[in-house]
Amino acid sequence: MAYSDFTLKDLKVKFGINNKIGQLFSNITPVSTSEDLLKDLALAQKLPIRSEKAKSELIVMPILLDLMKRNKDFFTIYSGDSLIADKNKGLSGECDFILAKDTGTFDINTPIITVVEAKKNDIEIGIPQCAAQMLGARIFNKEYGNELDPIYGCVTTADNWIFLKLEGDTIAIDSQKYYLGQIEELLGVFQFIIDFYKGKLG
Repeated sequence: MAYSDFTLKDLKVKFGINNKIGQLFSNITPVSTSEDLLKDLALAQKLPIRSEKAKSELIVMPILLDLMKRNKDFFTIYSGDSLIADKNKGLSGECDFILAKDTGTFDINTPIITVVEAKKNDIEIGIPQCAAQMLGARIFNKEYGNELDPIYGCVTTADNWIFLKLEGDTIAIDSQKYYLGQIEELLGVFQFIIDFYKGKLG
């Protein structure tokens, strides 16, 4: 079993993780889009972006890189790396993106946000996978002496974005979706999460 094989029911039965839908964020401050990101996204619109790989390279990664630059390398980005939390329980496998506190190490260290690219352009399909990765991130952190609660996650089709939060024994799924056309609000949510971890991790 791998992260992508999990259902929300699996997480409930195997780990006692419940799920609920509700508003995760309020009073988010929009973040102005940088000139570099605007140029990257404008260029992407001129290209035939049909595959998940193209969306990843031309839309998702530029957004994450822009956030990393804004925050002076507070976190680093792992793309396509495996997060091994507990192989025996299936909490292992490749992750589309992991944002981790940058400690200057080669290996993943202190994952704080997992980002899943939804398959078949269906954002709901990616929610259980993201939830499983968030649980994996929490277990991974605990093993290395970094007990972080909550852990955040995000599922995206590149056009649509939905956020999740694992806190205690509950996965909260945001009732609000964010869209690429609302890039300043989307960046604002990411920045809110990053600022939370800055307060936690320094």
